[in-house]
Formats: sequence, C-alpha cells, structure tokens
Amino acid sequence: MEKVIDIEDRIPTLKKRRKKRTNRKFIVLILLFFLVLSVLLYFQSPYSDIKTIDVKGAHLANEDYYLQGSKIVEGQSMWGFKVKDVEQALLKDEWVKDVQVKRNWLRKVTIEVEEWKKVAYLAENSTYYPLLENGKRYEQADDSIPIDAPVFIGITSEKKINKLVEQLSFLKPEVLALISQINSNESKTNPNAIKLYMNDGYEVRAIISTLAEKLNYYPSMVAQIQHLEKGIIDLEVGSSFKPYNKAYNQVELDMEEDAELTEQEVTEDEQQEL
Repeated sequence: MEKVIDIEDRIPTLKKRRKKRTNRKFIVLILLFFLVLSVLLYFQSPYSDIKTIDVKGAHLANEDYYLQGSKIVEGQSMWGFKVKDVEQALLKDEWVKDVQVKRNWLRKVTIEVEEWKKVAYLAENSTYYPLLENGKRYEQADDSIPIDAPVFIGITSEKKINKLVEQLSFLKPEVLALISQINSNESKTNPNAIKLYMNDGYEVRAIISTLAEKLNYYPSMVAQIQHLEKGIIDLEVGSSFKPYNKAYNQVELDMEEDAELTEQEVTEDEQQEL
C-alpha cells in the first residue's frame, strides 16, 4: 500500500525551493546590474581611451602617413571607430596589399600594413621611382642611387615594364639581389630583348618573356664558367657564354668592316660621277 504524503508536510520543502529560486534570480539581477554599471563606468573612464597606436610593416610610406590615414588618435575611445572603415581607408593606396587593425587590451591599437614588394626602380629625369610587384609605380621619387633593387634604364613602354616586373617577381630572391641594372636591348628583329648588368661583373642578354625561367639557373651557370674571365651570358635563344675580350673585339671588327664597306661605296659613287 502506497504511503500518502500530506500536503502540509510538503509545504516546508516547497518554500525552501521557492526561496532558492528567488535567491538565484536576485543574484543574477545583482550581477547584471554591476556588469552594466561596470561597462558604463569603463566607457566614461580614461581606461577606455587609446594610449598607444602601433604601426607595423611601414617601409615605402612612413608610420605617420598611415596614422594620419587611419584617423585614429591617442586619447580617442577604443570603441570610437570601426575596424573595417579604417582598413578600407588605408587600402585605397595602390602600394598597400593588405591591412589589419586590431584592438589590443586594454588601451592599445595595432595597425599591421602589408605593402606590395619593391622589385625594381625606374630611372626617369635623374630620379628613381620604385616599381612594385603588382606592376604599379610608387610615385615618391628617390634622388639617391638605389642599391636594394635593379634599375630600369631606357625601358619606357608601360606594357614592357609590367611584363618585366612580373618576371622579376618570379625570380629567386638570391638571383634578384644580383641584378644591378636592366637596359633595353631591343632591335627590329627582337623588340623584347634586354641587357642585364650583374653585381658580380657579368652581363646577361635575355628576352623578357623567358627571363625568370632561364635566369633562375644563373648561379649554376656562373659556377661552371667562374674559372674563366668575366663576359656575356646569352640567354636569348639557348645558353652561351663569351668573354668580354672576344665579344667586344668582335664588335669593333664588325664596326671597322662596316666603315670599310661605306668608304668603298662612296668611292664607287665618286667614280661613277666622274
């Protein structure tokens, strides 16, 4: 036979449960009240103001440029700006590849800038303009002679410049660092021919479209001919080497032959007139 519990016996238990439930609600409300109060006090206090702004990755443009572009200033509220708006404002420059803005607790903001890599310089009017791997020219001119990237001389076609910059971006860093200067070497038969002067004393003749493919093997080529005198490495068609002595003596001989032929033509014309 089941035992019947009188309702009066259950009242104390029900009261205790109700009291516990009420206490929990009260504690939750108190915690929420203090949380909201803490947030309000935080926003009203100096602890919500920016104390430090750290800019990382600034090489082409200086840190002050990016600070001004972000429109974030020390003393401003940590929550007084939208991260996406700041990032979009800094991405407007063609030399900026990516931007990340971070709030670092408690009072620090970090702006991480990734600029497009500089691969060359364009010589123009006695100044040097950095050329970036995205094909754009950084308009801030440098009057000093650059030593950290090759210089383009006599290459004026924007199409050729973009193709050449693209090829340079495919080069191994150690090979790119060996290039001092790139000159146009175009002719009627080969408008995309170029001439490269290397920091180790060699001269390279190449075609823009196959430059990276062939020049990446440059260290192994030099290793095979380093016991010889310096000279010209021709990569236009295949791969060949000719010492400067033979190469430029041949040029002089060709010029002398052309001069002799011209003199003969003049003499024959004079005889015909007589």
